[in-house]
Amino acid sequence: MEQRTLGNEGLTVGAQTLGRMGMSAFYGTTDEAESLAPEHLGTLDG
Repeated sequence: MEQRTLGNEGLTVGAQTLGRMGMSAFYGTTDEAESLAPEHLGTLDG
């Protein structure tokens, strides 16, 4: 996977990201816990 440097501390991260536009308030009512669930799973799965 392509890596990119994040910030000035030398931290590298994967170039692929999760787009969040569809989970934002621009599309009606939201459930914050449901919107954050993919991020929590990603954190647990590494």
